[in-house]
Amino acid sequence: MNVPEHIEALRAQGDLLASAAERGDFDAPLPYCSDWKLRDVVQHTGEVHRWATDVVANARTGDVDSDPTYPSDDKLLAWFREGHAALVDALTNAPADVECFAFLPAPTPLAFWARRQAHETAIHRVDAESASRTRTPFAPEFAADGLDELLYGFAVRKPKAPPVDAPLTLHLAPNDIERQWFVTLHPDGTSVAEVGDAADCTVRATASDCYMLLWNRFDGDDLTVFDIDGEPAALAAWRGCHRIRWS
Repeated sequence: MNVPEHIEALRAQGDLLASAAERGDFDAPLPYCSDWKLRDVVQHTGEVHRWATDVVANARTGDVDSDPTYPSDDKLLAWFREGHAALVDALTNAPADVECFAFLPAPTPLAFWARRQAHETAIHRVDAESASRTRTPFAPEFAADGLDELLYGFAVRKPKAPPVDAPLTLHLAPNDIERQWFVTLHPDGTSVAEVGDAADCTVRATASDCYMLLWNRFDGDDLTVFDIDGEPAALAAWRGCHRIRWS
């Protein structure tokens, strides 16, 4: 996916998040974020949008602090939509060669921020929808791009070693796109490849479901999981150790 495609995805996912929040109850709990209610995901995503807008629009070369004052519930959705629109505008109007802070490898800082904010907003859109037990699937290409970012961007750099005594390999085999990933959890870190000979656990599902599963936004009850040892230990290890943080 390219920068304009990521910006368009950000626009669409933000609109879906706002619509889900508008339909929901701000006090509704989120099944996959045990400490959050719907209000929290709207506040958090709106805060992240403003942070990213500041970095891109002002070409910040170092990280900046974010300490927002959230509006009251009756003004929260308007506040969210305002910040979302400002981020879309900042990314759309930024020079292609803008130099600013970024924290994952990317062709350019602008490419990083467009992609990161598209997927940040997409996953929190899932959270917002989960408050009312709904889920809008992702297009296969977008989900595959999100898996690439999650695995090659976040997972391989994670400083905390997975809780395994010997390597375990999780094979993601989407059934609606010609891509696959072999994710190996080692005692000292994580590696990812698109070619492999064997796996301890293979997940066959849509790319959208694989994307949400690895973001721990899906419990997998409706997936067909094949584990050569009879227990999906590799999947359990992933879900138990990978928590995504920017630093």
